[in-house]
Order: sequence, then C-alpha cells, then structure tokens
Amino acid sequence: MHKNWQKELANVVTCPKTLLEMVGLSSQAHENDLKARSLFAVRVPVPFIKKMRKGDANDPLLLQVMPRHQEFLTKSGFNKDPLLEQDNEQPGLLHKYKSRVLIMFKTGCAVNCRYCFRRHFPYQENQLNKKSLLDALSYIKSDANINEVILSGGDPLMAKDDAISWFLDELEKLPQIKRMRIHSRLPVVIPARITDELCARLKQSPLKIVFINHINHANEIDDEFKAAMQKLKQAGVMLLNQAVILKDVNDTVDAQINLSEALFDADVLPYYLYLLDKVEGASHFDINEEQAIKIMAELLKALPGFLVPKLVREIGGQKSKTPIDLKLV
Repeated sequence: MHKNWQKELANVVTCPKTLLEMVGLSSQAHENDLKARSLFAVRVPVPFIKKMRKGDANDPLLLQVMPRHQEFLTKSGFNKDPLLEQDNEQPGLLHKYKSRVLIMFKTGCAVNCRYCFRRHFPYQENQLNKKSLLDALSYIKSDANINEVILSGGDPLMAKDDAISWFLDELEKLPQIKRMRIHSRLPVVIPARITDELCARLKQSPLKIVFINHINHANEIDDEFKAAMQKLKQAGVMLLNQAVILKDVNDTVDAQINLSEALFDADVLPYYLYLLDKVEGASHFDINEEQAIKIMAELLKALPGFLVPKLVREIGGQKSKTPIDLKLV
C-alpha cells in the first residue's frame, strides 16, 4: 500500500510537548526549551520522529528539531541574514553564481530544522505563483550564462508533482539549460514523497537531474529512505548529499564516517559538509573551524576519497562556496 505523502504532511507535529511525549521524554524537564518555539515554529513529520531513540534527550535527530533555550542567546557574529539574501532584487530568485540560478520554488518546509540559515527569511515576500515563475523563466532565458537551475526553498518537493512537471516543461524549452538541481529534506522526513509519478517525469526529462539530500546523521537513513533513493536512481537521477557539521549532533569522526558509509549504502554520494551559517538563534550548534579541520583530516585517513565531502563555508556576498584549507596535520 502506498503511503500518502500529503496526509503525512498534514499530520506533522507542531507542539514541542507532543514531540517530547512521542519520544518518551518529560516536558517538565524542558520547560525552558519550550519557550523557544516562539522564535521559530516547530514542524516535525512523524516518520522522522519514529527514527529517534526513545528516552534519549541527546538523540542526534531530536536535537536538530527540538527548540532549545539557547536560541534566545545573542552572540557576536550571528545575525538574521548571514548569507545576505534578504535584499534580493527579484523575489524568490537568487542569482549569486554566474552559471546557476536558484529559485525558491516552495517557501514552506515539511520539517523546521533549528539550525536553518533561513529561519528568519521573509518567505511571505518571496512566494512564487505561476506568473512569477514565468517571470523567473524569462530572466533565465535572457542570460545565456545560466545553464543550471536550482530548485530550493523552503523545500521544492512541498510542491505537487504536476507543479514540478509544469515547471520542467517550461525549463526544457530553454536551449541553454543543461541541468536542474533539486535540494530537499523531504525524502528523509517523509520518504513517501518520492512518488512513482515524480520519478517517471524526472526520467523523461532531457535535462540532467541532480538531487541533493540534506542529511546530517546516519540514523536518518532507513529502509524507506533507501527505497526512495532507488526509485530516483532508476529514473537516472544523480544522488548527492550535503550536511552541516553541528555540535553534539555529528561533530565526531565516527559520526561523519558512519554518515558517509550509510549514504553510500543508499547510493548517495557525500558532496558538501558545511560549517554552520551564523544565523541568529543557532549559535549553540556552532563548532570552531579548527575542530572541523581535525575531523576532516581523520576522514581522509579512514575513507576513500569519493566518500569524503568537501568542507566549505558559505560567506554572504561571495560568488562561490569558500573551501576550508585543511592544513593537514
């Protein structure tokens, strides 16, 4: 029986007390944390909650989505727009890199990750309808340098299959476009989102389709996720992953090795490992660059090169990701 991803989306948990109850934890012990929902709404799909270890307040999946009192801390260098995105000229479209353009295809997410660099982003002002998507396509058509379109958000897979199919139809009419990239967390939090219809449409496209998962810990990868990846693989989609290195979630050598191995078991290649974007409310997830470099040095010893992600930082206003010099020891 096929699970209905839209029903699962409608039943996401939005109350932190309910979330704690579902993983067998007392809400009384987290009274200070519960107040942080006022800073950033709680959204967690049930399939993701089922992967969490019961009774473990330090579960690495729970830590990514549970409000924490540390979100109220203000720390120097952390602000509401770390990547300087909120003053873009064309709502819903970012053209930071010469050959790629990013479209905020859907501004909602199935899951709200507490470290999200767009947790303060004015999505209401950047929502795209069919007309504004056509405007974005006209912009792309007018610039021969653009050969790749990135669907982001929010999460582009919050859109229904027919909306994605329509956009692909329009994109395929532009002769300079070679690739479409989809960035999504939905296969991890609601694997049923990878429908047969979506895969059939992606397979049919003459464009190269690249799918970037956002997975931070090996425990996020289960059999349902692997099955979703196999469907995409059979459709000829290239499967990659990007992760953020997060304090107490995956900031150990073992956690990173396990993540890379689990990804490869699911036919997904590690792509980027980001240092935390310094967004206000997420400073408790930050680790220093030196610690990240030490972890990467150990990964290079422990893993084949194709399983080692590139350690990078995103700097607002820069025309590319900034690779971190490993200065190997």
